[in-house]
Amino acid sequence: QVRLVESGGDSVQSGGSLRLSCAVSGNPQSAYYMGWFRQAPRKVREGVAAINTDGFIDYANSVKGRFTISQDNAKNTLYLQMNNLRPEDTAMYYCAARKLRIGSWSDFGLYNYWGQGTQVTVSS
Repeated sequence: QVRLVESGGDSVQSGGSLRLSCAVSGNPQSAYYMGWFRQAPRKVREGVAAINTDGFIDYANSVKGRFTISQDNAKNTLYLQMNNLRPEDTAMYYCAARKLRIGSWSDFGLYNYWGQGTQVTVSS
């Protein structure tokens, strides 16, 4: 079992920055992939970034060069640094974890564990 608790969401102006945190507890060693997803109203949940225990990192094309995923294993915390935020980044952001090694990192249906979400709102 893995428990995930996100924090750091806020309202910012376009061009601003935020850092999201995801505190991981329970049995974090069982997770192979850790990822960030987001869901805007009336839109499908989409993968933002993911990292796995082999050092793989990838991002959605829409955030490449602006967002950075990282983790602090000593603190059992996953981060998402978001720079140069745009109004289209407005969404509920979720931290997720999964055991499954095969399959696309961005397939939200393959993730076993989810946090409750943290809201990011970017105004123009």
